[in-house]
Amino acid sequence: MGRGRPSRATVYARLDSLLVELRTRLGGLPSPEEAGWVWDDIWHLEAHHSTALEGNTLVLREVEALLDKGKAVGAKPLKEYMEVKGYSDAASWVYREGMGAGDRDAGVLVTVQEIRHIHQLGMSLVWQVSPHPGAGDSESPGNFRRHDIHPFEEGMTPPTWPLVPAALEEWVTAMNTAPARIEAGANLPELLAEAHDGFERVHPFIDGNGRTGRLVLNLVLVRLGYPPVVVLKEQRSAYLKAMQRADKGDFGPLGEILARAMIDNLNRFIIPSVAGPAKLVPIAALVDGELSLVALRAAAQRGRLDAFQRSDGQWLSSRKAVDTYKESRHRGARPLG
Repeated sequence: MGRGRPSRATVYARLDSLLVELRTRLGGLPSPEEAGWVWDDIWHLEAHHSTALEGNTLVLREVEALLDKGKAVGAKPLKEYMEVKGYSDAASWVYREGMGAGDRDAGVLVTVQEIRHIHQLGMSLVWQVSPHPGAGDSESPGNFRRHDIHPFEEGMTPPTWPLVPAALEEWVTAMNTAPARIEAGANLPELLAEAHDGFERVHPFIDGNGRTGRLVLNLVLVRLGYPPVVVLKEQRSAYLKAMQRADKGDFGPLGEILARAMIDNLNRFIIPSVAGPAKLVPIAALVDGELSLVALRAAAQRGRLDAFQRSDGQWLSSRKAVDTYKESRHRGARPLG
């Protein structure tokens, strides 16, 4: 039998193994101060892909220039830059709060006030240049919708707007039982899928519910000691279909997408800590304060970094090769920018 895509059970088992490795080798998620380049890489990717899922057309290079240098590279509509900048501001807040920067009651993973704050951070900048055309004065960022939502595809209808506050309170109450459910042996990816789908079913805001829901999910994940997830724009069709399946009570497809996303980011944290200097690893795991992912990819493509490209397009290299490349730059080779 030929090798194919790993089964869902295999993906879940791999996730469990990496979570054990995260706890035993690293003692949990490293802080942004301890692994800043890893968190920055995730920050860039999340701001890019989560907004791209909603139609934003900025490419990763433009996102990195905007977030790292404050430069609006390219000639895209102002709305698109504001979407990314607002999302990145909200993601930064989520990471800081998730790692314990703020005060919170023990046992509380998330509150309604935090959800409203995330929405306000994520949507205020774009709202200044392109507010939702159907929004009333009381539906600005951070405030609940006061309109009913048309049924989604496959027939799911969010609650009528007067029921939104109570529905979101109910969702928060259920979300805060997650640690006990995980301790009791609940399937982690499918628990997260159920939670994510449940938030989107409430659809508490007139706009920005998908972005806010993914940010809220990441706040919960980091507070649980897990890495944030990034749903890739290339997965948009599969993600939407998985959400539709989850609406009907089948959380497996969405759970698998979230598990694979967690594995990607677990590898970003773990591989640099455990890989030997000559071991081939994804170049995203070799990013540091001196060389960004874009710079490493460009060096690999130009043949200046000893690297190997797999059939799926992913570049692999080693810490030893990156060190050799750094030495060549320091000896006077033209930097990549």
